[in-house]
Amino acid sequence: MTGFSPFFSIWQYMSAIFYHDEEQKLMAEKTFEEAQSKIARPIKTSILPFTGFYEAEDYHQKYLLQRHPGLLNALDVEPGEELIRSHVLARINGYLGGYGTVLGFDKEWKDWGITEKMAEYVRAELVSSG
Repeated sequence: MTGFSPFFSIWQYMSAIFYHDEEQKLMAEKTFEEAQSKIARPIKTSILPFTGFYEAEDYHQKYLLQRHPGLLNALDVEPGEELIRSHVLARINGYLGGYGTVLGFDKEWKDWGITEKMAEYVRAELVSSG
């Protein structure tokens, strides 16, 4: 699987909108109907009441970042709470996946407390993914 698809119906990768109240449910249903009216293929996104949040297993957390063990080692991070909760690691994970621009990366990386060498590595990965 290379990305999100609202047409995928396997539970583990399902597309879902979770609502907390009736207003959110109605908004989700309206948006769903508008999207479905624009395409012929059936959208399999489920609209469900929110009942709780379950974190994925460690190997799913910041998956793209975990594919760069040298960078993880340089960042001194192991799977667990820090990897899950870190905003900086979420940003790095996104850039490693090609989400963002070099200009955007260069505007923010200095605020993260990472070294120039780490930034060069992430920048090179971002360029190669684009």
